[in-house]
Amino acid sequence: MTDTTFGPNGWTPERLNDQSGKTYLITGANAGAGFQAARILLGKGAKVVMLNRSHEKSEAAVAELKTEFGQDTDVSFVRMDLSDLSSVRNAAEIVLETVPEIDALICNAAIAQVPTQKLTVDGFESQLGTNHYGHFLLCGMLFDRLEASGGRIVVAASLGYNMGIKTIQFDDMNWDKNYSANPVYSQSKLAQMMFAYELQDRLKSTERKVEVYVCHPGSSATSLISTSGGMITRILFQLMSLSPMVQSAEKGAFPEVMCATEEGLEQRAIYGPTGRMEFVGPVGKGTLNAHAYDKAVMTRLWDVSEKATGFSWKI
Repeated sequence: MTDTTFGPNGWTPERLNDQSGKTYLITGANAGAGFQAARILLGKGAKVVMLNRSHEKSEAAVAELKTEFGQDTDVSFVRMDLSDLSSVRNAAEIVLETVPEIDALICNAAIAQVPTQKLTVDGFESQLGTNHYGHFLLCGMLFDRLEASGGRIVVAASLGYNMGIKTIQFDDMNWDKNYSANPVYSQSKLAQMMFAYELQDRLKSTERKVEVYVCHPGSSATSLISTSGGMITRILFQLMSLSPMVQSAEKGAFPEVMCATEEGLEQRAIYGPTGRMEFVGPVGKGTLNAHAYDKAVMTRLWDVSEKATGFSWKI
């Protein structure tokens, strides 16, 4: 599929105008696509607040960015562990106290292909707990601040949503009976997309002014697999990363930056590379499969997510 909206080269950061006065929050921004998204936005004059798990890596990332763009560059971080709901609550409260405007919240952080079943401190399967529940709570707590700026929520999903069972395994969401790394990762990314599309539906019937977009980085050379995948998965991805089927982390950041800034995008869509298998190539509107917005499943997942996180959205 080729999307010609942005011409043969697709969306690139050359389309970005001056971002002075804009504030972007990015989860998982000390490496990979999140770090590259921060670089692109800072290079256009924006303020960036990173929400990262590692204090040490965050300080190193901030130092690197200030070296590149100047010591006055407005980049900072708040420590947040998405796998721990109390950490998410604490980080959201710090953001509400210290960040007066949010133009976009980019939900970029994720863990992937965790080889054996692990549970979060709150008792959830680790990939679902980190990738979905953590972001569900964060977006809910920051929603009013986002709305005050006419802001956006950008969910960085994955083509992995097309793998696995293509629905939510409600009768065993921790996968106690049939845990397998890839289908469970797929489930967590599908859950993130369903959250975004259900939020779009709920906002349609209100006057609330927040736009919600879904994108994916394609097949990008980020640290995602190397930090949470098993040994064989890591080796296979390292071999694959030498092929033309894997692009740079910087290109992997283009879809999320586009969704945070570009006007006139469709909300019920997925944006990412449009080249071979939609793994690589010019960035534009991709192929969205209907199981990602199955209404009955989305509605049920929302209710389950509110109960799991102990957070009720007021929209």
